[in-house]
Amino acid sequence: MIDLTGRIALVTGASRGIGKAVALALAASGADVAVNYRERGSEAIDVLETIHAMGRRAIAVPADVSNGEAVNDMFRAIEHGLGMVDILVNNAGIAIFHNIDDLTEEDFDRTIAVNLKSAFLCTRAALPRMRARKWGRIVNISSGAARGAGGIGPHYNASKAGMEGLARGYAARVVKDGVTVNNVAPSLIATDMVSAGLTSSLSRIPVGRFGTSEECAQAVLMVIGNAYMTGQTIALSGGMSFN
Repeated sequence: MIDLTGRIALVTGASRGIGKAVALALAASGADVAVNYRERGSEAIDVLETIHAMGRRAIAVPADVSNGEAVNDMFRAIEHGLGMVDILVNNAGIAIFHNIDDLTEEDFDRTIAVNLKSAFLCTRAALPRMRARKWGRIVNISSGAARGAGGIGPHYNASKAGMEGLARGYAARVVKDGVTVNNVAPSLIATDMVSAGLTSSLSRIPVGRFGTSEECAQAVLMVIGNAYMTGQTIALSGGMSFN
């Protein structure tokens, strides 16, 4: 466990799945948490109430994080409600299941906007505050699809590979300001995304089961707690692939 008492964290797409598990793990480690969501307000409130029950401060902040103006409004709301963001977890994402013949330009653009552009917009908004205080942690939730074939489609692969490149590009430029930027790349985690179209992939996992959202949260906390690690990708694949 790491002690994040006094730190303020923002987790995008935190109303369910991996984002929810990360938000709860951060709160359990002492952080106050901004729970971002786009549509699932009632689920975000449930996360909020769980964090409050831990004795931590938390607010729910609705925003489409693929929109720059909405991101700026979100950060202003967080500063007003909690304070300046010390920890950013770029988790918001979508998975549009199409084969390559049916993939449209709109599918591609939407996937890049939600999965990749959102990470850029939130990082851009968070960095000035982190650099001014000489401490910050940014973690992108990437995917094994960034380096493999994946089961969703090339649009998804491209968006997640872009997240990893984004992290490396920022990491090299802000580490001297006390800010680290890393990726956690899960594969086949037991979430709604897997239930929607990837359940047949269980036989591919050497460990013999899907990963859990809580195991992803453990990896995020590990990265946040390590000041010497930056520009790296931590893979969670159950033995399917190795760096």
